[in-house]
Amino acid sequence: MFKKVRSKLEGIIAWSQSMLTEKQFIFLSSILVGITSAFAVIVLKTFAHWVFSFATYINGILKLSFINSILPIAGLVLTVFVVKRFLGGSIEKGTSQILYSVAKKASIIQKKQMYAQIFTSSLTVGLGGSAGLESPIVVTGAAFGSNYAQKYKLSYKDRTLLIGCGVAAGIAAAFNAPIAGVLFAVEFLLVDVSISAFTPIMIAAATGALVSVIALDETILLNFRQQQVFDYHKIPFYVLLGVLTGFLSIYYTRNFQRTEHFFHKLKLSPYKKALFGASILAVLIFVFPTLFGEGYESIKVLSDNNPGKILENTLFSDFRNNNWVLIAFVGLTMMLKVFATGITLGAGGNGGNFAPSLFVGSYVGFVFSKFINMTGLTHLPVSNFTMVGMAGILSGLFHAPLTAIFLIAEITGGYSLMLPLMIVASISFAISKRFEKHSMDVKELAQKGHAFTSNKDTNVLSTLETDAIIQTDYLTLSPDENLEKLVDLISHSNQVIFAVVDKEKHLIGVIHFNNIREIIFNSYRVKYTLVKDIMVEPAEVVYPFNSMETVMNKFERSKMTYLPVIKDEIYFGFISKSVALEAYRSKLKAMTIE
Repeated sequence: MFKKVRSKLEGIIAWSQSMLTEKQFIFLSSILVGITSAFAVIVLKTFAHWVFSFATYINGILKLSFINSILPIAGLVLTVFVVKRFLGGSIEKGTSQILYSVAKKASIIQKKQMYAQIFTSSLTVGLGGSAGLESPIVVTGAAFGSNYAQKYKLSYKDRTLLIGCGVAAGIAAAFNAPIAGVLFAVEFLLVDVSISAFTPIMIAAATGALVSVIALDETILLNFRQQQVFDYHKIPFYVLLGVLTGFLSIYYTRNFQRTEHFFHKLKLSPYKKALFGASILAVLIFVFPTLFGEGYESIKVLSDNNPGKILENTLFSDFRNNNWVLIAFVGLTMMLKVFATGITLGAGGNGGNFAPSLFVGSYVGFVFSKFINMTGLTHLPVSNFTMVGMAGILSGLFHAPLTAIFLIAEITGGYSLMLPLMIVASISFAISKRFEKHSMDVKELAQKGHAFTSNKDTNVLSTLETDAIIQTDYLTLSPDENLEKLVDLISHSNQVIFAVVDKEKHLIGVIHFNNIREIIFNSYRVKYTLVKDIMVEPAEVVYPFNSMETVMNKFERSKMTYLPVIKDEIYFGFISKSVALEAYRSKLKAMTIE
């Protein structure tokens, strides 16, 4: 039955493609991608919320604080089992894989990512893993967009555009925040996009948000209605919060990567690694239960009028009316969240850092404002600072200040906090950017030249492979030959540069025709001058593993039009600057999203 329905639907879409213009079909496609991404959100969010509610219910009856510690162990082990048994033994995690696919795989994402992320993240986060569902949601939406485009044989730029539609729809549906969805797709993925390309992205985001509103229980979504009126007299404190969230973003980025790398280096089987990590996570959740799952419920509690409820059913429940204990508990939880998330993902679970960034941001906003109030210095609106803090950490971690500003504005139901959101998000972004050139998801890929950044030239160059433009058919010379051999080669080829190599093919010099014009027209000097007497050391040398950005920088430094290539310590060929620029122009034309 399902196959028949699917076949008919695909037939209708194929017919529509033949009847519509290219732009009209993209509009239709953005709606379909938006719908599928929204349903992925519904499945993930509903399951995760149901498990959290079930665990809370059982805990309320049995009064056993260790109940929430058992579920994450089961979640990580089950995730590893699913990956090994049904997903070929491995799964790509995090939104960085989208960037890599766009930059290096022509925007082609594996089919299994349309369902793999849903199953694995549902088990991990739904059963209490301390991570977020937004990253799997975004990857799933991107996979829908990519595979849809492949199905109907769309071009690279249209595949990339539909990936952006999937990303926008996923975020829009997850938070009922269509504007934030559009901005995240642009800031995160489509860093160089024309105005006309905004239309399908906006359509997808609006579609995703609409489906989410209709089909998803609003209580599952992260939303607030408790904010207070903005008082411009508190601006200095928002500035301080921006500084604090900026440095905390750096702390989060570096410690998350250290934790994840620690688990990657462990020489343990996947199941042993999952049990080891889950055991540590279980202890953390036992002491700090709010580390369980996404943590959105605790964010709502902190922004409410009775934040002491966050200590209920914990080891500190007797101190729920003690503000100093509350601040200490929230502060320690905030600092430990990064390690809980790193352990969850490093030990074999699947999830992302979007929700943890909001978690940490709300906690730091609460601790900061509550502490200031308790000192008697002034009175700050705790709910406002709790929400604005989320924008600070989100902006600092993902280097996406516009997304952070409009996401929090949308989930708070208005724009009364726009000014403090702009202050905190921009300051946090500036500080994070000063110490971390790239966002957390982009950092490692950008260092390898495998991801798009905000630099358009770097983006295009990152898609070019150095191997593809190396020319290996250049004739070579021996250092002990006279120039008669060189004259003969020049007369029978179009070469203007020659590599001088020894018997083992090691490069020892180069000769450029422009530098020896006077010599080769002097018969006496041609006969009695050796190659080694006129060769020069190459100004720069290229290696096949060099990125194209590195190669172009070497051309710029050397002021040369040809550079020799060394592979495995022997001469391999030349790269021509004109050939490289032609490849750049061709790729730029293919990548331009209009």
